[in-house]
Amino acid sequence: MKVAGAYWRGDSRNPMLTRIYGTAWGNQADLDAYLHRLEEAERRDHRRLGREMDLFHFQEDAPGAVFWHPKGWALFRNLQNYIRRRQSAAGYAEVNAPELMDASLWVVTGHMETFRDYMFLTEHREADERTYVIKPMNCPGHIQIFKHGLKSYRDLPLKLAEFGKVHRFEPSGALHGLMRVRAFTQDDAHVFITEDQITAECLAMNDLILSIYEDFGFSDVTIKFSDRPAQRIGADQVWDKAEVALMQALEASGRPWTLNKGEGAFYGPKLEYVLRDAIGRDWQCGTIQVDFNMPGRLGAFYIDEHSSKVTPVMLHRAMFGSLERFTGILIEHYAGHFPLWLAPVQAVICTITSDADDYARAALNAARRAGLRVEADLRNEKITYKVREHSVAKIPVLLVVGKKEAADGTVSIRRLGSQAQTIVPLEKALSMLAEEAIAPDLKRMKLAA
Repeated sequence: MKVAGAYWRGDSRNPMLTRIYGTAWGNQADLDAYLHRLEEAERRDHRRLGREMDLFHFQEDAPGAVFWHPKGWALFRNLQNYIRRRQSAAGYAEVNAPELMDASLWVVTGHMETFRDYMFLTEHREADERTYVIKPMNCPGHIQIFKHGLKSYRDLPLKLAEFGKVHRFEPSGALHGLMRVRAFTQDDAHVFITEDQITAECLAMNDLILSIYEDFGFSDVTIKFSDRPAQRIGADQVWDKAEVALMQALEASGRPWTLNKGEGAFYGPKLEYVLRDAIGRDWQCGTIQVDFNMPGRLGAFYIDEHSSKVTPVMLHRAMFGSLERFTGILIEHYAGHFPLWLAPVQAVICTITSDADDYARAALNAARRAGLRVEADLRNEKITYKVREHSVAKIPVLLVVGKKEAADGTVSIRRLGSQAQTIVPLEKALSMLAEEAIAPDLKRMKLAA
């Protein structure tokens, strides 16, 4: 398949060798399918599409961190708004915790012992003899919010969610576009519950996560049960209890699952949700984790029905996981051809001649009033050039207007990937597109009403 240089035993002081990459298959059909997948993966590469669609870029001044362009940030915020609506409907309250916290907190949680190599720490300053950690996870901050004010068993389950920006040190050689970064945003949540509530809450999370994946076009989802790793905190009896509780929830869901031996978080077992994309690749995204350890380490408690202090169980939950990574997965899954509700720019109004400029501006304003994300292209360029350029940028719909359309109050609709054009009245076109652009969750709410 290819060749590359490699030092013997990975040591640059040793001789340079040639590494040869190859593959073998039992028959020609399997080989052809494999080669087709490779071609498709290259065609769908989110880094190339990100440039063509003007979504984001990376540069050496901030390795592993994304520079979001307006269109990319519109897509990112669209994902955030979708999750906000789904979480709010499920009873979550959104919070925000500091990104810098004293290193001593991370010693108590166990992160300094088990996760230190992936954490960014500040240096001592003379005016402030403290070391701070740029948070790699959101859970300690949410526990501090839970601890602020006395909590009763009647307050549980208490669901706290955050689009938390976290930083983790990944080796430079492991960085890969949006898929592997050092700074990313988690759609993170922590649910504080009693032991008796574990099964019900894990089932509710499971249903929510699977419903969300369906909305984004992922119907082939595998669940993996990850049990205790070799490097962990907490007594084995606590781990026994956590694993049994999570397994009960998994079996109650009726969903098939596989065992991911020894791959749990250092503080608790977890479920991992693996999505299969349009060309058969698997992506691990969402997680549900049962944590009997961290709330107790940080002194969290609630008052039970007997007026006793009890340490809550904490469920860690992420659905996209990393919004940056999920964005990359979506770009490759759809090959940039986003459904209308998801596209950062849903339509561009293109003029054929300058005679239609005023009409195009009026159409643009009408489209935006209809709630559509629309731009206008009034440049003095041939319409074929405009169509080609916006097709490369994966704009789902082009509304072409000229002198005749301006006189008749119509637009010519052209869909991405199709040569066909349909001429309809402007008002009808905008109404049709606005209906199509409703997000799946909002559409369900509309139908229910």
